[in-house]
Amino acid sequence: QVQLEESGGGLVQVGDSLRLSCVASGRTVSTYTFAWFRQAPGKEREFVAGITWSGGRTHYADVVRGRFTISREHAENMVYLQMNNLKPGDTAVYYCVLRPEAVVTIPIQPNEYEYWGRGTQVTVSS
Repeated sequence: QVQLEESGGGLVQVGDSLRLSCVASGRTVSTYTFAWFRQAPGKEREFVAGITWSGGRTHYADVVRGRFTISREHAENMVYLQMNNLKPGDTAVYYCVLRPEAVVTIPIQPNEYEYWGRGTQVTVSS
C-alpha cells in the first residue's frame, strides 16, 4: 500500500499563489506517475496536472496551463503543485494521486490512478 498526504491548501485572494505538497509513504515503487486532481462542489473530479517520476514529463489541463506547475523531489518522495494567479474557478478540494507504473502518456481519468490522498481544500475568494 502507498499512503499519500497532501498539505498546503487554504483561503487566498484572486491572483494569489499557493503551493500544494504531497508526500508518499509505505510501499516503495521504483517507477510511478503522480498527478493532481480537483473536485469542486457539485462537479466531477477533474485532472489538473501529472508528472512521470523517471522522465519528469508533465501534462496540464488547459484551464491551468501556464499558471500551475507540477514538480517532484525524488529523495523526499514528494510532489508539488505550484499554483499562481489563482481564480475563483480554482476553488476545489485538491487530491494527490499515484499510479504505480511508468506510462508513456500521462492518464487524465480518475480511475486510472490507484492511490489517492484525502485531499486539501483550496478556496479562492474574490
